[in-house]
Amino acid sequence: MRTKEIVDEMTMKRAITRITYEIIERNKNLDKIVLAGIKTRGVFIARRIQERLKQLEGIEVPVGELDTKPFRDDVKVEEDTTMMKADINDRDVILIDDVLYTGRTIRAAIDNLVSLGRPARVSLAVLVDRGHRELPIRADYVGKNIPTSRTEEIIVHMSEIDGQDTVLLLEAN
Repeated sequence: MRTKEIVDEMTMKRAITRITYEIIERNKNLDKIVLAGIKTRGVFIARRIQERLKQLEGIEVPVGELDTKPFRDDVKVEEDTTMMKADINDRDVILIDDVLYTGRTIRAAIDNLVSLGRPARVSLAVLVDRGHRELPIRADYVGKNIPTSRTEEIIVHMSEIDGQDTVLLLEAN
């Protein structure tokens, strides 16, 4: 396996800032928004977007944490570690994940979300869209489009748990 850095710390910061500006532009009523980070790295991206919204607009947007494992069709886990303190009924929920690939994680996140309530609208923000969808799912906010082959892998590192901000492309030899 060959590893290549395709996004560095500054590029990641810019991508998250761009997503935040797009959220501001497309949502007239920011106080109706709830950010729902998909565990694990989606939660950290959601918190960074929350912080940028606070800096730019002076608004405190709630962040929840969605666990998709109990809702997956390929892995069954009983324990659900979802933490959604905000009421999502009639709110605009933005799902946030690190990498969009087949779309199956997002489907599981939507299943989890609707088990918690009935949002007015659900949209999707991802740091990296790598293509290869198996379900009809598309991100509304994309930090970076990085076309990959199925033999390649995208690895996102975030300073909160990995000690650095970087996106790596693992290429099969």
